[in-house]
Amino acid sequence: MGDYLNIGNAGFAGIRNGIYVDKTEMIDFINNTLETSDRLTVVSRPRRFGKSFAAKMLCAYYDKSCDSKKLFDGLAISKCESYEKHLNKYDVIYLDITWFISSSGNIKNTVHILHEKLLRELRETYPEARKSDTLSETLSSVNALTGGKFIFIIDEWDALFREAKDDIVVQKQYMDLLRSLFKNSGFTDKMIAGAYMTGILPVKKYGNQSSVSDFREFTMLTPKRLAKYTGFTEAEVKNLCSRYDMNFTEMKRWYDGYSFFRVKSIYNPNSVMEAIKNGEYGSYWTRTETYESLKDYIDMDFDGLREAVIQMLGNEKVKVDVETFQNDMSNIRKKDDVITLLVHLGYLAYDSQEKTAYIPNEEVKKEFIRAVTGSRHQEIVKLIQLTDHLLVQTLRMDESTVAAAIEEIHKTWASPLHYNSEDALRSTIHFAYLGCMDDYNRIDELPDTGMLM
Repeated sequence: MGDYLNIGNAGFAGIRNGIYVDKTEMIDFINNTLETSDRLTVVSRPRRFGKSFAAKMLCAYYDKSCDSKKLFDGLAISKCESYEKHLNKYDVIYLDITWFISSSGNIKNTVHILHEKLLRELRETYPEARKSDTLSETLSSVNALTGGKFIFIIDEWDALFREAKDDIVVQKQYMDLLRSLFKNSGFTDKMIAGAYMTGILPVKKYGNQSSVSDFREFTMLTPKRLAKYTGFTEAEVKNLCSRYDMNFTEMKRWYDGYSFFRVKSIYNPNSVMEAIKNGEYGSYWTRTETYESLKDYIDMDFDGLREAVIQMLGNEKVKVDVETFQNDMSNIRKKDDVITLLVHLGYLAYDSQEKTAYIPNEEVKKEFIRAVTGSRHQEIVKLIQLTDHLLVQTLRMDESTVAAAIEEIHKTWASPLHYNSEDALRSTIHFAYLGCMDDYNRIDELPDTGMLM
């Protein structure tokens, strides 16, 4: 077992030893793409949404240097027709791009180091293969020697674009490497059975990322048939709550809210797991990245962004045109670009049928409030401070002060056109009582019991 070639199944074995949710049916989907025109797959999800878990699972399943049957027997994939056909049958090349960046010393050396380390390992593993200074020719020599094809699994493939966003030279080196592997149809057909890449952002619409334009994309906007693998489904969370004596209603309030065409309720997997491990609900996923990034985006001075944030804090959905976003963190031109980026980062959810964005759950809403409170939009800060005051006055039953505060909130953000609409009034009340969320469960309407009081 090597560092990049055939790394074995230890990573997936460690996952199986912990709290485990069976997502192995996804392997059957990938199996059905192997050696077809759809063999190249790229999945973009937010941080801590299971990208690396899936990559380790695929490594364990395909890697021919190990025997993973005991790890997969009894799981969902073992019941699929494709199970035995592809189990431990391939040379697997696994590349974690973030690891290469952090270990390179200088990010400019990342691509060179990646190329040289992988080339050296291929030569050491297959010394009989014809020597070459290029990765593609070496892979071709190994293929001629063994007759077997490769599967590439590249985790955080877009990390270099995020970390070296202004370094055109290193980006070109990286894209040239990927182009040599995946853009040459003859080489790809002959040498590569399949490729699975993960990232945070979708492939850039314009520019030099055309090297991966042949990949079939699954994103937070359109996860398509991979929607149920984006996070935990409601059935999976109910099962976890039952097994570990957790309150399902609270789990749903804190971590649910992502919704797709095929699956209407997806939970943040990292936060669900952390809540179970700690035995209490709280903000776990948002701690994986400083709130400064969210605050920076909220601070962007685009028309309508302030109003959109207030609407979403008031539990409303806002219309968004996701097509204008160029899948690039440094090329943001308007409000809709900011909102679309926040969908890809997991801070917002997207309803593809309504074409609206919204804050998905309690965990993210707390982060929004924290970010907004520290932002330069002082008018929003004042409104949030007013909601704290409003809660105190409500508990004191000071009806005149409460009425005046709600009217102030209503006037500040509701547009004249929709001032008296039911949605605007409901949003006003939702926003007005933001201050209660730490200590109270907020119920929009009491259930209709059918009894007259």
